[in-house]
Amino acid sequence: MSAGRVLVAGIGNIFLSDDGFGVETLRRLREHPLPPAVELLDVGVRGVHLAYQVLDGYRLLVLVDATARGGEPGTVYLIEPEAGPVEELVMDGHRMGPDSVLALLGTLAAGTDGSPPERVLVVGCEPQSLAEGIGLSAPVAAAVEEAVRLVLEVVGAEAPVEREASRW
Repeated sequence: MSAGRVLVAGIGNIFLSDDGFGVETLRRLREHPLPPAVELLDVGVRGVHLAYQVLDGYRLLVLVDATARGGEPGTVYLIEPEAGPVEELVMDGHRMGPDSVLALLGTLAAGTDGSPPERVLVVGCEPQSLAEGIGLSAPVAAAVEEAVRLVLEVVGAEAPVEREASRW
């Protein structure tokens, strides 16, 4: 295991409006230079895939996902989830949320000799709508750049340089 490996995983269903926030944020992150130890993974709705990938030995796991916490739509959160049991573990490979994946890690690690990440962070965004439809709502779409900056800061990448428009 590489002591410095970092996995940034974009989670969500692009067919449920703002649930596609994690996937879109990950797409935008691909436009930025990242440290060599940082890997990006578009998980979409493949929670079981994420669970096994995480056991491949990462120091840090950053999950990027729509996260309803009762704030204003478009609010970006940085959350360090507490480890602990989940009330109901959903084992449907297409409906496993990040909480289910994290709850499953201990069991999978014991059965595969894998190791869970040392630290897990969630970069979340308050959704406006999770109704069927493709495309993010205006407040969530506007929050993507803030989430990109936050992820870059968390993984130790250089922040993008804002350049003034040329006046020719």
